[in-house]
Amino acid sequence: MARFCTLCSSSSGNSSYIGHSGGGILIDAGTNAKQLTLALEKITVAPESIKAIFITHEHTDHIGALRVFASRYSIPVYASKGTLSALEKGGHLKGNFEAFVIPETGVEAGGMEIKSFRTSHDSAESCGYTVTLPDERKISVMTDTGVITRDAVDKVTGSDLILLESNHDIDMLKAGPYPYSLQQRILSNTGHLSNPDCAKAACHFINTGTTRLVLGHLSRDNNTVSTAYNCTSSALGEMGAIEGLDYTLQVAPIGVGERMVIL
Repeated sequence: MARFCTLCSSSSGNSSYIGHSGGGILIDAGTNAKQLTLALEKITVAPESIKAIFITHEHTDHIGALRVFASRYSIPVYASKGTLSALEKGGHLKGNFEAFVIPETGVEAGGMEIKSFRTSHDSAESCGYTVTLPDERKISVMTDTGVITRDAVDKVTGSDLILLESNHDIDMLKAGPYPYSLQQRILSNTGHLSNPDCAKAACHFINTGTTRLVLGHLSRDNNTVSTAYNCTSSALGEMGAIEGLDYTLQVAPIGVGERMVIL
């Protein structure tokens, strides 16, 4: 039995757990080490059982707990070459753990095969990850991308479960408190995925075999759980997909919490 859980998912912190009886991994290590440890314990996962941490990019909300948490449990860290370089420059790799560039062929951790794919974000070299379980089912994590890259479509299509970014409602963003320059950054091709763009992607993935969707990385200021959910749910309904029959749809809690999916 495999488990997927968003430990935290927002502009304040991001981390997801993927595991089975043979062990588990983390995708990102946002928030702080204490909160991350408590979140794992809440889902009855011992931090010592984490086999590796895979970082999508170097922004603080994805690495806040990395140095302390990885050092405390001597957990190896993987990321793209550009991200590792940025982490090293920032002093985030100084600790009791090893860090590696994830090879194009992927890497094995906890009996699972993890591969990266390109995303489009204003960072050194951002990526998302696909995780193939021992029974060949696949889980993908795709957040922090202004557009969905061709590489992402190719690698993620066919996943059983996807954590998909649904960051902002465009009207809320434009009418909200953010300065114009920040609004433009978020709306750009290297910013974050909007609710409508997420919904469009969800239709493709459900139409090509995905059965479980978790919407994540919602903005605290420019989105709500119901707004994100309704946008994707409506798009899927318009193409004839029936929730509970063709797919399941959940929204990861904004902030530290947990949203568990059992495969």
